Amino acid sequence: MQFQSDILNTKVERASFSEITALGVAYLAGLAVGVWQDLDEIKRLNGAGKAFIPQMEETTRSQYYDGWCRAIRSTIDFSK
Repeated sequence: MQFQSDILNTKVERASFSEITALGVAYLAGLAVGVWQDLDEIKRLNGAGKAFIPQMEETTRSQYYDGWCRAIRSTIDFSK
């Protein structure tokens, strides 16, 4: 998650609950049957987990991003 935060140059928050997909399904089911009234009520149920703040130097970030772009171009060229 730290690497994503660094590359995206933005704060990334990880959910506090590790089985977030299952939790999302449970929330939607509860919403469908009236356990919760709306999405705002569900949003208030969860606290944020760990937050990751960008720490990478701009030159390093740029190098990694350029490498990622080259890898994408190579993959596209290979698929042709």
